[in-house]
Amino acid sequence: MAESTRLVDLVQAGIDGFLDDRRPVLAAISPDLAPFVDFSRDLLKGGKRFRALFCYWGWQAATSGAGFDPLVDKPAADELHAVVLAASALEIFHAAALVHDDIMDNSDTRRGRPSAHRRFEALHKDGGWTGSARGFGQSAALLLGDLLLGWSDELFDTGIRLIPSLSIRESAREVFNEMRTEVTVGQYLDILEERAWRSFADVDQLSRAHRVIVYKSAKYSIEAPLVIGATLGGGSAAQRVALREFGLPLGIAFQLRDDMLGVFGDPEITGKPAGDDLREGKRTVLIALARTMLPAGSSRLLDELLGDPELTQQQVSMLQTSIRECGAVDEVERIIEHNVRMALAALGAAPISSAARSQLAALADTVAKRAA
Repeated sequence: MAESTRLVDLVQAGIDGFLDDRRPVLAAISPDLAPFVDFSRDLLKGGKRFRALFCYWGWQAATSGAGFDPLVDKPAADELHAVVLAASALEIFHAAALVHDDIMDNSDTRRGRPSAHRRFEALHKDGGWTGSARGFGQSAALLLGDLLLGWSDELFDTGIRLIPSLSIRESAREVFNEMRTEVTVGQYLDILEERAWRSFADVDQLSRAHRVIVYKSAKYSIEAPLVIGATLGGGSAAQRVALREFGLPLGIAFQLRDDMLGVFGDPEITGKPAGDDLREGKRTVLIALARTMLPAGSSRLLDELLGDPELTQQQVSMLQTSIRECGAVDEVERIIEHNVRMALAALGAAPISSAARSQLAALADTVAKRAA
């Protein structure tokens, strides 16, 4: 995995360089804008870099038969730089989504530190400013998320301009644009399920939760980065189709694991409070399954408590026990395993190099078994 490690270092350098370039632009407008760069830098420091890695290995899947190491050989320098910048743009896009997601979920923390809207709220309180600190924090963080979205576009365009082929540039941009639409409407479907679930038939709850997974997370976390990378590498239609067939089920497994961690994750590892998804009222596949597997009384209690931001730790523990003991956890684990098998079957049949196949299989294992 040395190549992946080097790629992660290059992406971090790309992000840091981009933010360094933006700092004087904002400073020329007003020194009051410093938090936009500072908070962005903190949010974009470290992380698992899955989107960047899948973008890079999608590119490698389309190009690695050429007989060179693109992280070393100079003939590939421009193309590599293009992929690094595109991968960095995906990470900035992800940061924007996290900022907006935390506002919608009213989350206090992100990766073990205060979420962006809480940091802006603290600025208001520390400064003794007028009006609502909470309102200021949410408004400022909304603007930060918007700024990060714009910056991700800027960096993506900077990267793809290094690719000589106009058709490749246009195709990569098309996938990026499609990804932005899908994750935005997926977020809407997520908050719709949290608020309007009583309006929909119980028999439809599972399929609706699955649709949220696909569009809110699976496509933009893994499928789109893979296809963007393969497109930048001039991948064939067959390669891009195969990578989609690998990426979508793996993306579903990725989000199912995320949903499990949102209920059962160790806060020391996830950087989020235990049972956070229960307090936020997430209507996930895990919850949809639990509602059908619990006795009627327990299912009603789950519905009553889910989404209560004041849930005590005792209530969280009680819900965790009910969800686990009814068999919903085991069923989600089976669904994760099924989707990983589907992904690996598609990968095994994909017309790509053995090196790229090996690295993507290793990433699939990491995605499915992660603890944060």
